[in-house]
Amino acid sequence: MKKALLLLLGASTLAGSAIAQTNVSIYGLVDAGIVHERGGATDSVTLLGSGIAAGSRLGFRGVEDLGGGLAATFVLEMGFNIDTGVSGQGALFGRQAWVGLQQNGVGNVMLGRQYTPLFNTVNAIDPFGGASMAGSGNNMLAEGGIRMNNTVKVAAVGTGPLVAEVAYGFGETPGDSSANRNMGAMLGYKSGPVDVRFGYHRNNNADGTDDGRSAMIGGTYDFKVAKAHLGMQANKGLVIINGRPIADTDTRDLIIGATVPFGANSLLVSYTHKDDRSAADGDARQLALGISHRLSKRTDLYASVARIKNDAPVGSVRFYTVGNGSSQGTGDRAFNVGVRHLF
Repeated sequence: MKKALLLLLGASTLAGSAIAQTNVSIYGLVDAGIVHERGGATDSVTLLGSGIAAGSRLGFRGVEDLGGGLAATFVLEMGFNIDTGVSGQGALFGRQAWVGLQQNGVGNVMLGRQYTPLFNTVNAIDPFGGASMAGSGNNMLAEGGIRMNNTVKVAAVGTGPLVAEVAYGFGETPGDSSANRNMGAMLGYKSGPVDVRFGYHRNNNADGTDDGRSAMIGGTYDFKVAKAHLGMQANKGLVIINGRPIADTDTRDLIIGATVPFGANSLLVSYTHKDDRSAADGDARQLALGISHRLSKRTDLYASVARIKNDAPVGSVRFYTVGNGSSQGTGDRAFNVGVRHLF
């Protein structure tokens, strides 16, 4: 009995030591609001939505100091729908799940499910942050599916103005290394009021016979009274837009917008134009307006409205819909208002 007690105390001491050496934090975001959509293949709908300005989530982040500026890091982040309580993305940690090593002043190497470099590029350029509210650039811009599975990513985290990352997602198909494969890269310069980015993504379909390529360049300039946003994107082949794979794509896209802060508020406005050069000729134009009001550092109220004018017929694959942070949307017009809280 005495030996067992000593062993138990020793195990407890070791566990406590491990916990003390690893800094693990719990974080999250809860977001809900009212959404009204119309102009699609079905009747208009008004609903209580989750993750409109940003997807609701619960995450765990850990860092262990290994000495010499080297650290082990991990992120496990699950999405959920606050309106129903069900999990999102169809997986336990569907938002992010990776582990890696970080060298201070040099960079990170991360392995697991991660954001695509192209999504990070769009997120930096779009006034609505890539996938936020009715004005989401994701309604019409490709983002490489937002996340990549089975991915090795190398990202620079130096203190200088250059930012960069390269990612490779294994297709893991026996006998065909190109099937289901994803590759991406981002290069940027961020200094003072200037933030310029270039992002690229390439993906292969399940049989490895078709691929899609998307490239985007653009940036922002902060004039203090307002921030200007400008981006241009080119897409070719099988690309994913708003969660939908679209084959035989050949487009040139433009997004222009502004963020105007005043007091505890921020006004967001953007215009996105899609020039479809394929035989389908499915041009589209989106105009979006949004506003957020900070109640505190962690809580804000928001509202947004957007309209897409599609040349493609309702219900076709090139009929783009107005979604938000967690939904593809059902029509070409939408309004949403809600509350977001971070913890």
